[in-house]
Amino acid sequence: MEADIMIDTYNRKYISSEMAWNYRILPYQRINDILELYIDEQLYTPSQKSELEVVLGSELRFIPMPSTAIEKALTKFYLNESSSSKAQQSVTEILNKNFVNELLQQAKGFGSSDIHIEIYDQKCRIRLRIDGKLIEKMRLNKRDYPALVNKIKIMAGLDISEKRLPQDGRISFSFAETKYDVRVSVLPTLYGEKIVLRILGHSATSVHLEELGFSELDLSRYKESIRRPNGIILISGPTGSGKTTTLYGTLKLLNKEGENIVTVEDPIEYTLEGINQVQVKEEIGLTFSSALRSFLRQDPDIIMVGEIRDTETASLAIRAALTGHLVLSTIHTNSAWGTISRLVDMGVPSFLLANTLNASVAQRLIRLLCTSCREKVPLEESIFPPSFKHKNVLANHYVAKGCKDCLYTGYRGRKAIYEVIPVESSVTDLILSNEKNVSEAFKERKITTLQDSAFELFKNGETSVEEIYSLLLNDQY
Repeated sequence: MEADIMIDTYNRKYISSEMAWNYRILPYQRINDILELYIDEQLYTPSQKSELEVVLGSELRFIPMPSTAIEKALTKFYLNESSSSKAQQSVTEILNKNFVNELLQQAKGFGSSDIHIEIYDQKCRIRLRIDGKLIEKMRLNKRDYPALVNKIKIMAGLDISEKRLPQDGRISFSFAETKYDVRVSVLPTLYGEKIVLRILGHSATSVHLEELGFSELDLSRYKESIRRPNGIILISGPTGSGKTTTLYGTLKLLNKEGENIVTVEDPIEYTLEGINQVQVKEEIGLTFSSALRSFLRQDPDIIMVGEIRDTETASLAIRAALTGHLVLSTIHTNSAWGTISRLVDMGVPSFLLANTLNASVAQRLIRLLCTSCREKVPLEESIFPPSFKHKNVLANHYVAKGCKDCLYTGYRGRKAIYEVIPVESSVTDLILSNEKNVSEAFKERKITTLQDSAFELFKNGETSVEEIYSLLLNDQY
């Protein structure tokens, strides 16, 4: 298996993006007056070496590499656009002027949600979270790392002299004529400060429930639950499963002139015209529960609480639903039915849940296989968990391979899968009796579980078994 080519950020100044793609070369290092370059072994010729020595004004030494390794490194370290010629500036100039903005724009161009800037004993690196997974994008020289940290701190309005305590700030930037907010988190670690930049969308106008991944039946049930004038709708799932996006899609549908909608969030990830949004500030006592208490004096019709974290917030949300408000919120549980058990454990009486809960929804984000490179292979039963029941359904399945279109991850894009439990009379009885074994009742109600939805994506060739393995481990009900 061929080794991946790694490029130190310090050496990127020698070759522009345009030149790298044109000649299929990558900088390795400069030793004295000789610049060493990786080059596609299929394109190397003595005449090309002479041409490049004239263009670069330096004696060159070539290191031939396989075409696939060159293609992968070009995709990873250089944007394929002529505007990236700024990479020829010195590292000091880049750090002082454009590096952070270019990094943010590049991350957004790749569809990244987070940027991790990290320092270790022997190396510094920048990783991008793309489709939920971290991918190393570039290496930094350790001598440049403090300057980069200080630059980000200044942009985020943080204290550059404070290196012992965590700090949080915000940066704004524009990309493709759209404004974005960036949440900055600085954390002291053993070898220096680690920075995570979370790129937040500026507007939710492009979020539509119909495009998120609901099945036709689940979407119909969900819309029916939000049409009620009061009650509570809870969306569960781990961090990064798309719960907030679903909530914003819901608010966009409910956002009408005759409705007073208020939200309390941490952080505010999108903005919506016509909705009153409040940012949590725990350091001054503005928490989810204190904001929710104030909301009840603001004549609201619809309330969105970013997350139910404690008993007090849960009780206030239930009380708001009982007094004629429609409440939307999220909670961290593994399944839609698990949400009900969690609230009961938090001290919410079963009869209150049965009377106020409109719908309990669970969701996950599943990475989709890159259609440009996915590979069909024979199916073997051993790829499934031993406890999984539906093994003999396919002769073949698709696996991830990797190409330049998917940044060599094998996956491109994500799709949400849902489990929607509408609370009607039959489900109300289950809540009141605190029933644990609900599988038969759910089959009768044709409720699709997360496992069912995940396996459907697999059967359709949209994802791999590795991506849904954890959901196949056990039946949830």
